[in-house]
Amino acid sequence: MDIQLKPTNVDHEENQTIITEFWLQGFQCSHQYKILLFFLFLITYSATLTGNALIITLVIVSPELWSPMYFFLSHLSLDEILCTTNIIPNMLNSLLREDGSISIEGCFTQIFLFGYLTVTECFLLTIMSYDRYLAICVPLNYSSLMSLRRCIQLSSGAWIASLILSIPGSCFVYILQYCGSNVIDHFFCDFTLIMKRSCSTTFVTETETKIFAIIVTMPSLLFICFTYIYIIVTILKIPSTIGKQKAFSTCSCHLTVVFMYYGTLIAIYVASTKSHPYNINKILSLLYTVVTPLLNPLIYSLRNKTMKSSFNKAIRTKI
Repeated sequence: MDIQLKPTNVDHEENQTIITEFWLQGFQCSHQYKILLFFLFLITYSATLTGNALIITLVIVSPELWSPMYFFLSHLSLDEILCTTNIIPNMLNSLLREDGSISIEGCFTQIFLFGYLTVTECFLLTIMSYDRYLAICVPLNYSSLMSLRRCIQLSSGAWIASLILSIPGSCFVYILQYCGSNVIDHFFCDFTLIMKRSCSTTFVTETETKIFAIIVTMPSLLFICFTYIYIIVTILKIPSTIGKQKAFSTCSCHLTVVFMYYGTLIAIYVASTKSHPYNINKILSLLYTVVTPLLNPLIYSLRNKTMKSSFNKAIRTKI
């Protein structure tokens, strides 16, 4: 059953309600299941914050983690914290209070942060692949090419460039007028569904967004793929089996995260452009906003010996 909020302003010429806030339907299930989902997502969100915050803390306090790879990893963890915080707290509030209302300003803020943090993560994953390329393919010049100053420049560039690139699209979304039904069949402000609620011409906004997404994601993904082709070729030339295993282990965590991240993004894009039930898009969005940020720290902590060693030392020091 559609939920329609009380109209606040009416365009008498077109006899359509001007939207001043949206209603996120979220998960359409019984109250008992919503309570169960609330605690499940709360535990997941808490674990995500704890895991990623732990990585950032370990990188700061552990000298053995003072290297470019872990420096960029701490930025990736910060991005994951911000990305989940942008969506999950509001989703938890909706589940607990069964109130899916969100102001139009709050919705636009969520869309902007979602786009900004998504682009930032693309850039950070690209930088991390470049770092692995230099470490394995150009080891003699690695220290000079990836100095602390260069690391700061690259990470700052990722955050700043993402901000600059995300602002135009957000402005296009903000200046549109929205009218009619304010019900959004999702647990956060999804760009595609918001565009369907606009009574303005959305061709320019949707075209700009699609072009922007392609320009940002495809070159980044291609760069990562070509980088790892060079990395794999270089590793296969290493005569020592132990050397090969060590080289592969330093890349396996990052490569796993890349596959998870881009795989989910591509799946969401494919699902949103085909006539599937929108529940599929919800599930894929859950993978991106809830599951992936939780798995990232687990992947880096469970599959990385240096990270586990630093964690054990930190625990022993506290004890």
